[in-house]
Amino acid sequence: MTFQALGLIDPLLRSLESLGYKQPTPVQKQAIPAVLAGRDVMAAAQTGTGKTAGFALPILQRLTLDGATAPQCVRALVLVPTRELAEQVFESFRSYGGNLPLRSAVAYGGVDIAPQINKLRKGLDVLVATPGRLIDLHDQGVISFELLQTLVLDEADRMLDLGFERDLDILLEALPKQRQTLMFSATFSDAVRKLAKGMVRDPVQIQVEAANTAVKTVKQWLVTTDKRRKPELFLHLLNKLGWAQALVFVKTRKGAEALVKELLEHGLTADAIHGDKTQPARLRALDRFKRKEVQLLIATDVAARGLDIEALPLVVNFDMPSVAEDYIHRIGRTGRAGMAGEAVSLVCADEVDMLKAVETLTRQVIQRFEEAGFEADHRVPETAPKGSAAPAQRLSPPRAGKAAGKPAASAKRPAAGASTAGSKPAAAVVARPAGGNESLGTYIPPEKPSKSSGRDRAISDEPNFGHKSGGKGKGPRASGPAGGFGGGSRGAGGGAPKGAVVVTSGRGAKSQARVAGRAAAQPGGRKSKPGSR
Repeated sequence: MTFQALGLIDPLLRSLESLGYKQPTPVQKQAIPAVLAGRDVMAAAQTGTGKTAGFALPILQRLTLDGATAPQCVRALVLVPTRELAEQVFESFRSYGGNLPLRSAVAYGGVDIAPQINKLRKGLDVLVATPGRLIDLHDQGVISFELLQTLVLDEADRMLDLGFERDLDILLEALPKQRQTLMFSATFSDAVRKLAKGMVRDPVQIQVEAANTAVKTVKQWLVTTDKRRKPELFLHLLNKLGWAQALVFVKTRKGAEALVKELLEHGLTADAIHGDKTQPARLRALDRFKRKEVQLLIATDVAARGLDIEALPLVVNFDMPSVAEDYIHRIGRTGRAGMAGEAVSLVCADEVDMLKAVETLTRQVIQRFEEAGFEADHRVPETAPKGSAAPAQRLSPPRAGKAAGKPAASAKRPAAGASTAGSKPAAAVVARPAGGNESLGTYIPPEKPSKSSGRDRAISDEPNFGHKSGGKGKGPRASGPAGGFGGGSRGAGGGAPKGAVVVTSGRGAKSQARVAGRAAAQPGGRKSKPGSR
């Protein structure tokens, strides 16, 4: 099917041709005819599937054929939850309508309201706005909804969340009752669907792919660790897997700034987008990231719905989202328009409930991995039913002289340090997730440790990035002479005095030593007093 077959007028077809649009996506095939027919629509489709064109193209056509606007009036209103999404949707309307005699504008908070008022004076055909700024404009009496024909709620699930419900109630009272209402989003919960039905009349319901699912082209995996070790684990993976560029999501504005500071201290280029940043600063940060002047963009969920970054290779969930639906929107920033993408999550024990919620929503169990030297002391409980999921696999370092991306099936020899003659056979090699320049390699499921070896490991040969927690000589994670990320001092054959009990990492190890009446070895060969910590 072509766009011409959908009944679009020639000026729109010329715009689409200049933009390189060849064929409509599944959501566009269903939405465009319904909107042209004047029907209300509720459409759910994954991110990156062309939802914006699904409502923008038919709205522009109807506005062109239905007359003109009047001073201070708006004929089509698009409500969005974030400033970034407002800019993105506005740019889409401007691009698609480049050959049409229509006026459009965008309005959101965080910037001067005067230019927005000036654009409204002559009237607008299309206004894209956030709810708060639209209420300000209405309270000042500078906007009229008398000629409003179409209302669009983009990212409708978030618009109907509790945080926007009051603003929507105020705006809906001001809007004409006779209007076309369109609701587009990647996710619709049952509660949101029930609430939405009170706003639409006999809607055409469009569901592309299964509800609340992630794009299939995005490879998802997670690494378990302790909360305090997330920064150094992230730096370690960044170096080991050669991640060239990544969008990193954190929970809080404070956390975003702290991570940016740490990354800058390690000589990396990073910037942040969050609610405390002015809109010009947020746009500058996004523009620098798009132009690849910045390697890492740290964002709160304010940016999950509105960042359209071409060919973004990787999304990292540094913190798991509090709302499961946000996970879908986060990872939807990669793997757009059918391209491949990757989503990596760093998960600690405190986030297991959030992980369960994400896996329940997406109807999948995300594959787990452990990185040597960063295993969680506070174990992250399994989220899958017992026996239904494979155990966490261990990430093996790239092997010298071998191509990192070699398929696992071709690996016929055991990994370094695996079984020798007469010992148990090596664990089966399974495919490792893609990840940057150093990417593929293999993951090897860990063998069960023998009673004598415990969790002892050889001194790590990873480079030392000088993280705060390294080299202080405290506890089981203190680094040895080789530095690194705290994984260097736990190997067998360390410098403990003869006969001393060396307590390796793991929950309860020191307690077990004290119960046995033995003392843990201290730096310099001294022994602690019985019962000391």
